[in-house]
Amino acid sequence: MHEIADTALVAVNLGTPEAPTAPAVRRYLAEFLGDPRVVSIPPLLWKPLLHGLILPLRGPRSAANYAKVWMEEGSPLLVHTLRLASALQSRLPDWRVLPAMRYGQPALRATLRELRASGVRRLVVLPLYPQYSTTTTASVADLVAEETGGMDVTLIEDYSTDAGWVGAVADSVARFRDAHGEGDHLLFSFHGLPQRVADAGDPYPQRCQGSAGAVAAALGLEPARWSLSYQSRFGRERWLEPATQDELDRLADAGVRRLDVVCPGFAVDCIETLEEVALGLAERFAARGGSLRYIPCLNDADGHADALARLARCAAGSGKCGPDAR
Repeated sequence: MHEIADTALVAVNLGTPEAPTAPAVRRYLAEFLGDPRVVSIPPLLWKPLLHGLILPLRGPRSAANYAKVWMEEGSPLLVHTLRLASALQSRLPDWRVLPAMRYGQPALRATLRELRASGVRRLVVLPLYPQYSTTTTASVADLVAEETGGMDVTLIEDYSTDAGWVGAVADSVARFRDAHGEGDHLLFSFHGLPQRVADAGDPYPQRCQGSAGAVAAALGLEPARWSLSYQSRFGRERWLEPATQDELDRLADAGVRRLDVVCPGFAVDCIETLEEVALGLAERFAARGGSLRYIPCLNDADGHADALARLARCAAGSGKCGPDAR
C-alpha cells in the first residue's frame, strides 16, 4: 500500500565542477557567478569582468584547490549528495528521490522537466541549505517556478532550527568530542554573504545565529564556549562579520589552543569545508600555536537522513510537523 502516489523529492545542492581542472572550474563558475541572485551587478558591467578577468584568474587556483580534496568517485559535494539522496530514498520507498544541482550536473532544470514529463503530480523540493538566503534558496525557487507549472509543488525554504536537524548536528558534535576529547572552544563557521545583501533584508544572518544558538543549547554549552563566524569571502566589499580567519586569530590571542570547528550551513562536505577549513584554516591556526579539529558535515549520517525525510513527509502533508517534531 503506497503512502503517497506519484510523489517525488528533489534534493538540491549548489553544484560542483565535473573535474578538478581549470576548464571545468571555469564552466562551473561561469554558470554560478552568472546567476543574478548570486551577483547582482548589472550584466553589462559584470559579464566582461567575469569572463575577462575573474574566470581566467580563479579557474586555475580553484582547480588546484579542488584537486586537494577530490575523491576517487568524484567531487566530494557530488559524492556525498548522491549518498544522501540514496539514504533518503531508503526512508521514502514509495517516493522518487532525485539529487540535483542548481549549477552543474545533474542539472536541476533537466531533473524538473523529466519529473514533469513522467507524470509526477506531487513534488517536494528540498534545497540543501538549512539557512534560507536570497542568494541560494531563492535561486532554486526561481527555477522551480519556471519549470513546474501544473504540478503540486512544496519548497522547503528553511530548516535552520528544525528540531530533528538541530539534534543531528548536536549529536555529531557530541560523538566527535566523545571520540577525540572536548576542545577548548566550538566555532560555528557559516558561508559568508556580502553585508549589502543582509542590509537589503536577507534573513540569512539571523538564520545562522538561530542554528548556532539551537545547537549550542542542545549541547549545553555556555556562551563563552562557542562563537559564530563567516567564511569564504571574496572581493573587496564588506562581508558578514566576524570573518572566520579573524575569529581564529581572536581565539588564538585569547589562549584557545584546541579549537573544534563545525560548518552547519553545509549539508555535505565540499571544497569550502575540506580545503578551506580542514586544510587551510587548520594550517593558519597551527601557525598560531593551536590545533584546529574539523568536525565533518552530516553527509549521509542516519540522523541527517531521518531529519530530512521527516521534513519531506511533513511538506507533503503526510507526517508530523512543528518545531518539536522528531
